[in-house]
Amino acid sequence: MSKLDSIIRGGRVATASDTVACDVGIRGGKIVALGEDLGTADEVIDARGRLVLPGGIDSHVHLSQPSGPGIVMADDFESGTRAAAFGGNTLVMPFCMQQKGQSLRQAVKDYHALAEGRCHIDVSFHLIISDPTPQVLGQELPALVGDGYTSFKVFMTYQDLALSDIQLLEVFSTARETGALVMVHAENYDAIRFLTERLERAGNTAPRFHATSRPIPVEREATHRAISLAQLVDVPIMIVHVSNGESMEQIRWAQSRGLKVFGETCPQYLVLTEKDLDGLNMEGAKYVCSPPPRDEASQKACWLGLETGVFQVYSSDHCPFRYDSPQGKLVPKGRTSFQWVPNGIPGVETRLPILFSEGVVKGRITLNQFVGLTATNHAKMYGLHPKKGTIAVGADADIAIWDPDRKVTIRQEILHHGSDYTPYEGLEVTGWPVTTIVRGKTVVRDGALVGSRSAGHHVSRERSPYAAPAGTPAPPARG
Repeated sequence: MSKLDSIIRGGRVATASDTVACDVGIRGGKIVALGEDLGTADEVIDARGRLVLPGGIDSHVHLSQPSGPGIVMADDFESGTRAAAFGGNTLVMPFCMQQKGQSLRQAVKDYHALAEGRCHIDVSFHLIISDPTPQVLGQELPALVGDGYTSFKVFMTYQDLALSDIQLLEVFSTARETGALVMVHAENYDAIRFLTERLERAGNTAPRFHATSRPIPVEREATHRAISLAQLVDVPIMIVHVSNGESMEQIRWAQSRGLKVFGETCPQYLVLTEKDLDGLNMEGAKYVCSPPPRDEASQKACWLGLETGVFQVYSSDHCPFRYDSPQGKLVPKGRTSFQWVPNGIPGVETRLPILFSEGVVKGRITLNQFVGLTATNHAKMYGLHPKKGTIAVGADADIAIWDPDRKVTIRQEILHHGSDYTPYEGLEVTGWPVTTIVRGKTVVRDGALVGSRSAGHHVSRERSPYAAPAGTPAPPARG
């Protein structure tokens, strides 16, 4: 064998299906050999006593996204992808958010401009559809899907984002015809408005009432409705950030009947609870996200969903704001209710260590399940596999080297995101990524940043293998 660019030697390589002790040979940004005695290389990386895993793929992150008047998101592409790299990720999937009245194509151009030359790792964009006009559905969206933007998100809540049922059906129909996969934020907007108004009239405005305004039935109903609407059109959907057992059971019901309904959960639903919103003064605002953290029974249900395959992917829903700022969680004077606190928490850097420690180390899931939930399944679901998400000959050399025994107490001071806090402050974890390699280039080495902020590329995607073939019309109404 001719000389390699690099060899990762002596580690234990794990994929979603197998774990084996072998070396990894890299040339030209690709994995070209797996085995022993791979010859010589310009660089040899010693991985003895460590795990060699596919780099994490976080398919649900928000970066540089408009968040309302006077509110500024804490992470741009430079800081967000840097934090992701330190967390063992090699690709993140942010959203290009269309604003009301905006061309979808223009939204994509705007986000590319924000990301260009500012990414430490690879990125691949989803779209957010907030204004499904005939122009968007008939021309822009089909063209963008053809260009490799093969998934998009719709909302059932939030002012200026929530789509009506008929709009959802129209978007679902376009997804079926173009072969796209739809991500759904499932919460009932009108129910949340009703509960919020009643809480505020009663003077219940502290951050903890954010959870009260979005109880489990609000999410369960919307999940059921999204599944029913998708069934009418026969289109696959991904229900994102599922927080509880009742919503999960809706997904399980659909899956048991052969419907193409997929599920995602996040670390906040595994280790946080609604009690975290009870902090003094505005401290509880640090935990305001939607859906909110629930109770311990919901935690157990979400773990069961990961263990049994109801959830195919585990993402961070990284949506970072600063706490000690009127442009973040401490909203301007005069807007003292929980409803004005920007929804979202940081988590892209801590996603993988939390699942490794709470899942693999504690025996809830296997190492191979961990790889599937954090990398391989994301790549398969969103049209990136086999180029991304696995360690195999021919795949991109996107690799995270882990110290499985390293004990770390998560603290804001050791993290690299743009937020000024972490909701997981003080959580002790076992297992931590120490080296991150993107397409054969080392970005983080032994806990130090060595890659440039222009190392990452945008990756266009194939259509999801779970989506309908492009050109498939919506089924006719049955009499």
